[in-house]
Parts: sequence; structure tokens; C-alpha cells
Amino acid sequence: MKHAIYQMDIVPGDPESNRKRIKEWLATQVEQEKPDVVVLPEMWTTAYTLEQLEDIADLDGEPTRSFLKDLAKQHRVHIIGGSFANKVDGAIYNTALVVNNAGEEVYTYDKIHLVPMLNEPAYLAGGNKQAHVFELDGVKMGLLICFDLRFPELARELALAGAEVIYTVAEWPSARKDHWKALQLARAIENQCYVISSNRIGDYDGVLFCGTSLVIDPWGTIIKEGSEKNEETLVETITVSNVDRIRKEVPVFASRVPELYKGWQQ
Repeated sequence: MKHAIYQMDIVPGDPESNRKRIKEWLATQVEQEKPDVVVLPEMWTTAYTLEQLEDIADLDGEPTRSFLKDLAKQHRVHIIGGSFANKVDGAIYNTALVVNNAGEEVYTYDKIHLVPMLNEPAYLAGGNKQAHVFELDGVKMGLLICFDLRFPELARELALAGAEVIYTVAEWPSARKDHWKALQLARAIENQCYVISSNRIGDYDGVLFCGTSLVIDPWGTIIKEGSEKNEETLVETITVSNVDRIRKEVPVFASRVPELYKGWQQ
């Protein structure tokens, strides 16, 4: 399964310009690389222009939903559509969207964990529905949005539900870049699955973002790594059968004793 991951800079507060950039980038990638799946970062339509979101957020998923569905159908490619600011019933959510290569919406998820350090809770509503597994080409997948990466129980629930690949779409700051890499490695190793991330580069409002988009295999080996500062595309083909092989070699899931973990739950 061949991936093209867009580590992009984002034009702040200008969804139209960012859609134009995605459209041009995707056309180039399909022509040159012919990926099965493309991956976009968090909040790629607006960046973290939180004070402007009331005016520039999507309304009930539009126009981003139709935009991504049209592109996926036109280019016959699966799109892990990053996330975007989405106003629903007066509240603004950080919403992720996945569209298959027939232009069909297969998954949507509102970010559960909002980032206190970036003042998200003052402007966004947290999602109230559980993340779950979706499928593309028969491969079971999960998706996290940025700060979700810090909560191992979320990734573990996805793995227990069968996820073989977990995507993380992000605008992760350079101030915590060591955490970004370490947490992804931990999620891959403990869940014995591929972890694939798309993080933005550039800066906005005094916050510098660290790029370093990653493809990590189920053994915890980094097989592709983006730079910290450059806009670029990471292209990598993953072998999903490695997940089953590694889970048999080191049988973590078969060795679990969840009945003895229940007292830890709060």
C-alpha cells in the first residue's frame, strides 16, 4: 500500500488558497508516484487561526467534504483528509475525514482531546463520539489528531479493534518535538502496528511547527522521516502483512490479562 504524505506549510486563514495547493499537489503526486493513499495534516484549511474560525470554518463539513470526495473520485486515490475547522450547530470542531478512492466518505472523527497549551478549548468543542476503526482496501485503520497521541488508551482501543495502521494528523510544535517522535514510536511498538503521521511545518502566531512526519513499522523502526523545516512529500510503501507477523513473533495481545488491569481504570 503506497502512501504519499504531505508535510506542508499552511496559509493562515485562507481556506481557498490551501484547497488550491492541495488540488495541485495531489494532481502532481498521482501523476508522478501513483499512490494508493494520500495523507494531509491537521487544520490544513485554516491553520490555527482560532480567533478567525467563527468566520472561516466549514459549515456542516462543507466545502471540504465535497472538495475531498471530488478529488478522491477524480484521481482514484484514498484520502486521509487531515482535519479542518467545522461548525456544527453553532460549535466548532476539529474534524477529520477519510474518503475512499470511489469518492465515498468512510470515516469522520471529531478530535476528543483539545490542547490547553494552544488554547484550543477556548475556541473549539471536543468530540463526544468514540474513535473507531475504518477500512481501506481491506486494511483496518485508525486515526488520531495531534494531542490524541498523548493518550495511549485511545490508540490501544483502536489496536484491540484490529487497526493495522494508525494515522496521526497534526500541527505539533517544535517546543515538544522530542515528544512527537517518542510518542509515535511508543504507539507503534506497544500496539505492533504501522504509525503514519503528517505534521505541518512553518510557524504561526509565534508557534513554530516541527515537521518530522514519520512512517514507523510495527517493530518500531522508522522507515521514513521528514525534515523539521522543509515542505515535502514522503512517499513510502508499507507491507501490512508485517503487522500479523510481528504480533505472532512477540505475542503482546495474546499475553494480555485485562481482567487484572481494571483496577487501574479511572
